[in-house]
Amino acid sequence: MGGGHVGLYAALRLSRRLGPRQAEVTVVDPQPHMTYQPFLPEAAAGNISPRHTVVPLRRELKRCHVLAGEVTRIEHARKVATVEPVIGPAREIEYDHIVVAPGSVSRTLPIPGLREHAIGFKTIGEAIYLRNHVLERLDVAATTDDAATRRRALTFVFVGGGYAGIEALAEMEDMARDALRYYPELSADQMRWVLVEATQRILPEVGRDMGAYTVQQLLRRGIDIRLETRLESCVDGVVRLSDGDEFPADTIVWTAGVKPHPMLDNTDLPRDERGRITCLATLQVVRPDGSVVEGAWSAGDCAAVPDLTAAEPAALCSPSAQHAVRQARRLADNIVAVLRGRAPRPYRHRHVGSVAGLGLHKGVAQVYGVKLKGLPAWFMHRTYHMSRIPSLNRKVRVVVDWTLALFLRREVVSLGQLHQPRESFTEVTPKV
Repeated sequence: MGGGHVGLYAALRLSRRLGPRQAEVTVVDPQPHMTYQPFLPEAAAGNISPRHTVVPLRRELKRCHVLAGEVTRIEHARKVATVEPVIGPAREIEYDHIVVAPGSVSRTLPIPGLREHAIGFKTIGEAIYLRNHVLERLDVAATTDDAATRRRALTFVFVGGGYAGIEALAEMEDMARDALRYYPELSADQMRWVLVEATQRILPEVGRDMGAYTVQQLLRRGIDIRLETRLESCVDGVVRLSDGDEFPADTIVWTAGVKPHPMLDNTDLPRDERGRITCLATLQVVRPDGSVVEGAWSAGDCAAVPDLTAAEPAALCSPSAQHAVRQARRLADNIVAVLRGRAPRPYRHRHVGSVAGLGLHKGVAQVYGVKLKGLPAWFMHRTYHMSRIPSLNRKVRVVVDWTLALFLRREVVSLGQLHQPRESFTEVTPKV
């Protein structure tokens, strides 16, 4: 269940280690592709073609049965999953082993106006929309004579100071500043970029000093950083913060964390207090009494997997692509071991560090205790993620995109009609 990092890598490894007469591997996901989420900021900024940040499931999983649908219910007591296709009635699929890996969704709060005016940054569709929307706001600001409309159009608010928020903010600000060369009516000091973070620090994964360096770099670029501040309302696009500030904004991006996929509510598998599926280090689902749920496996963002390399005994693996890819491979190997009568092995991986891009030629990194910033960190960020994205096809295409960007300026044109493609057609078609 799920065609993300865990689903793709686990299915690929299972199909390679088990012959067609030994097992049938079925992958169910409503999307026909796996999205490599670390590349979403670069896709939004125009550094990479959006098509090159996704991996087609049917192309990579040639030995698997791929179903374009959504698992709406899991009854593991019967070993049956209910699958609802994109079109058509739902059907039940029986299984011997199930890998539950639907991933996570944006962790939102009941904030007035958030549902109506904000957008997340977790899917390729959201990344494309945000890019078009930001460029469209520049067009609005360059066209209007009204000062209030221009200020509103040029105000961009990002909520959340983790990886997604910082990289999205930095890349979009970098792209917008680059685009201003084609807008003689506008200047960089007219744009207002605001980061709202509820805690005292940003990018905690790269260490306190690297987080402080990131804050300094963003401040030098004129970005307004509000630490220990919460978004309290954005009704009608008017942002109200807990520090008392209030201002209108046409762009509100919510990147304040993730939570397990809500579909897990429709399963009979054990979960912890945060809604994650409880697992052993072997990635087998485990009950509160410590007994193993035979035939049930999980990994990735939706799973609570013990971190055997951490100093704290109750530590869990962080919800990152670094763990998800390695967990998927261990999970697949453990399923093969169980099928062949051997004992599964525990997942053990020491976190190698973290890298984050802050726009073109800018970044921070902490890898194996070595701290880098600026151009070296940016280069390491690109190198690491290029090596991680699945398939040679996508690696080559990404490298070609980056190489062309060395000689050609990036595209800064809005394709806003993508979001309402039938509007112009319906306007000219007479009603019957």
